[in-house]
Amino acid sequence: MANYWYDHVHVMCPDPLKTAQFYEQMFGARKESIREWPDGRISLTLNLNGSSILIGQPKVKPKSTMDSPEDYYGLQHFGLRTDNLDEAVKELKAKGVEFKQEITVIRPVKQEITPLGPGIRIAFLWAPGNVLVELMEDKG
Repeated sequence: MANYWYDHVHVMCPDPLKTAQFYEQMFGARKESIREWPDGRISLTLNLNGSSILIGQPKVKPKSTMDSPEDYYGLQHFGLRTDNLDEAVKELKAKGVEFKQEITVIRPVKQEITPLGPGIRIAFLWAPGNVLVELMEDKG
């Protein structure tokens, strides 16, 4: 059997440069490359502490915008770990980020299935392009 591992998350949006700037300013991501396709579309690769975020434009303009990523099949959200969720939320709110869900504690139901600590703390925020990002802290 082949081996598999995580490589990247790909975000499609109308303005890749503006979207990339959000991830750079809010989370400290760094641009690794910017490409222009033959049809004029722009795509970028960002590095976020070793994880890749690809940002591009769709070939055709979407017909409508969903109110929430929860309203369709596909990427619902992606998660970023932090070592201090309270500080991260405070810093991001000071930068004007809108949160969909404030800090919530998620406790495991069955420890033998998922050996977690006392609980994972999470919060959800909106990023450009109607993308939902989960911030999580697991001190267990």
